[in-house]
Amino acid sequence: MSPRSPSVNEELRRRSQVRLLEATVELVDERGYEATTLADIADRAGAARGLVSYYFPGKRQLLQTAVHRLMHMELARGLEREPRPEGEGAGRELLARAIDAILGLARDRPRLMRTHMAGILTAEGFIQCPEQQRLAALLRDTVVAYGSEDPETDYRLLRALLMGAVVAVLLPGAPMAPERLRAELFHRYRLDWQLGLPPGEEPPGGSRMSAQGQPG
Repeated sequence: MSPRSPSVNEELRRRSQVRLLEATVELVDERGYEATTLADIADRAGAARGLVSYYFPGKRQLLQTAVHRLMHMELARGLEREPRPEGEGAGRELLARAIDAILGLARDRPRLMRTHMAGILTAEGFIQCPEQQRLAALLRDTVVAYGSEDPETDYRLLRALLMGAVVAVLLPGAPMAPERLRAELFHRYRLDWQLGLPPGEEPPGGSRMSAQGQPG
């Protein structure tokens, strides 16, 4: 048997990492962070236990990457949903979709997103990774489409506002309704309520995404 080509080896590595990231989202969503071990994640992914440590420095880094991947996929799905926005109001529709995608994760996956936000506020802080960079690029492209003249500053402001809204939805003992926070963000960006995916409506053509990026 001839040795595998570098491209085949790279694809196998990519698939292994994806399985680990999906297993992390599933298990933390089901059991919580403390009750999920790296061994559990490897077992769920069908991977060798040493492979987790090979790809990721620790559980906190693995979780942040996994949640950033989920956020990136959910955001991309919302932005690309048919019918694709066109014309003069396309940027406003895209921004509304971005807001709804992130608030939707806080509403639909509270345990997972609460754990993610808590991890960001620890001493290890915000971890840069390729998935986070993909998420950032989508948000930056969205503010460009909206008409920003300073995309980097406006992206950072949008990110901060969305993170604050997610924390407010998930705050133990004093949560705010996602609909109220949506109204505030839409007012801030002068977006009409019917843009994006208003509360109570399902995406055209199917339900929301599951942790694996499949219709749930």
